[in-house]
Amino acid sequence: MNFNNNIPIYVQLIEQLKTYIISGQIKPGEKLPSVRDLALKTKVNPNTMQKALVELEEIDLIYTERTNGKYVTENENTIKKLKQEYAKNISAQYFKSMEKIGYSKKDTIKYLKELGEDK
Repeated sequence: MNFNNNIPIYVQLIEQLKTYIISGQIKPGEKLPSVRDLALKTKVNPNTMQKALVELEEIDLIYTERTNGKYVTENENTIKKLKQEYAKNISAQYFKSMEKIGYSKKDTIKYLKELGEDK
């Protein structure tokens, strides 16, 4: 991972893991590698990785089975809700960017429809 020095590393880890989960790269119910293995893969301190995983557990995106490790939630609604929140934020950023270059929301939607029809 390439980290942005302006954002705490654990926050970036949380966002990356969320993205992997909502995109299906990490499946519901899938066991996560150990904290140590994840830390090695991402080249971060295990304490930093643990902090990120604790936050993911607090929002019920992952859970811990005693002595068996950490797993991605199997609650599809939790994942779907998070995915919708991400889509909403990305869309809002896109509309703001388009507005800066003179497109209204209506014009932006029309433009996207036209792009989709060019297949």
